Amino acid sequence: MTFIEPTADRQHTALAPDLRSLPDRAARAWTERMAVRPRAGSTYAVTTESESTYLVDIAQHSCSCPDNRIRGEHCKHLRRVAIEITAKRVAPPGKERAICDVCGAVTFVAADARTPHLCGNCRLETGDIVQDRESGDRLVVVRVADERASEWTIEATGETVADHDTNDGYPPDDLVVLATYLSDAVSATEPREYAFPLSRLRRVEDAELVGGGTQ
Repeated sequence: MTFIEPTADRQHTALAPDLRSLPDRAARAWTERMAVRPRAGSTYAVTTESESTYLVDIAQHSCSCPDNRIRGEHCKHLRRVAIEITAKRVAPPGKERAICDVCGAVTFVAADARTPHLCGNCRLETGDIVQDRESGDRLVVVRVADERASEWTIEATGETVADHDTNDGYPPDDLVVLATYLSDAVSATEPREYAFPLSRLRRVEDAELVGGGTQ
């Protein structure tokens, strides 16, 4: 997992709204040059074009600038921090900005989160129910490993997960997911774990669990 600096990627972000329809402070938050840097907790340092630096606390909805501290206004600095977080250029409070180990999308994770780190679209958690795209069987996720399919050797065969014949066509750089079959997880004392490339498994949604349907 590699943490990235706010300017290290080329992610597409939302365009500014029609500035003519915005209040003055909101328009300035979009158009003026400001550098936003995360600090401890829910605070951010915002440096303006005039090289003044103010401390914004998102949780307290406060800023050290006179516009907020004296006039009580929702200042351009508070607005700019919100814009930067929404655009994924800086992390929200308590998170680190990083690259998803599967798809490369920008994601946010806790600084002490275990690797690998995955975005919402790729994330599988221990206990999630998944479906094998090849067999249709349902399994329970044990964990997502750091190793790639081309690196993980299956003890029973001596082959890597990527080289296993049923995994032909799945990316060899997929992360490996360890999972047990749902029937074994329910009935066996020590259910056997199997290794799959991540993209071979599809997360089963709650509605499917209740209805018992498959796709």
